[in-house]
Amino acid sequence: MIAEALLYAATVPVTLKAHRPFIRYSVNLWSRAGRCRQQWADHEERSLNAVRRALAGLAQRRTAVVLGSGLLRDVPIEDLARTFDTVVLVDLVHLASTRLWLRLKGYSNIRLIERDLSGYDELAAGGQPEPLAFLRTVPYLDFVVSANLLSQIGRGAKRRYEAEEKGAMPADTVAQLIEAHRSAMEAMPCKICLVTDVSYAVIDRTGKVHEEVDLLHGVSLSSVQASWTWPVAPLGEESTDYQILHKVVTAH
Repeated sequence: MIAEALLYAATVPVTLKAHRPFIRYSVNLWSRAGRCRQQWADHEERSLNAVRRALAGLAQRRTAVVLGSGLLRDVPIEDLARTFDTVVLVDLVHLASTRLWLRLKGYSNIRLIERDLSGYDELAAGGQPEPLAFLRTVPYLDFVVSANLLSQIGRGAKRRYEAEEKGAMPADTVAQLIEAHRSAMEAMPCKICLVTDVSYAVIDRTGKVHEEVDLLHGVSLSSVQASWTWPVAPLGEESTDYQILHKVVTAH
């Protein structure tokens, strides 16, 4: 708990005020990733390799953007920094530990942007959500990665939707925002790599499935290249009686 508290305190002053409520989630994820390092290793390696495969053979390697860069555990940042002239990392929160690691590595071609990628505020204002429209202003864009972000957009939107007054937002708010990200990624004028968990199952020690949830709320991905299981909460993490397994897919 001391490490988490120190990381939280160090991240607050380097985070935009509007995004500070999300620091706790990032710190909790950092903590769980450390505890579950062994169980998450396969998922992280598969995510890294999915991005590496997608960028292989690119004719031009000027600018790469990573959406939902997070802890950088599932992003081959060294490959990207070595391959591209500029790498832009976009997320709501960049933890102080991540910032320090990048500084110590001496990457001079990496840029950090704090941004809400959900499109929720646009939809709330009555507009058409275009959460990735800002990428049109990125010069020489050759590669875009969506790194285990899409389901998080859905989860965050669901929490905000449920906190709103009834009728304040469209009933299909969550699905609209997931679809906005999916369609924007597929419409990119450059090479893309989308990695996301699409569903999860709660399974007890006997293998019995107690709950299954579609994390994409009915939105389907095209051009799925591979899939695997990610033990987000292995036995003993949330309960000694059950584990939570996520299905992850990648699309290019």
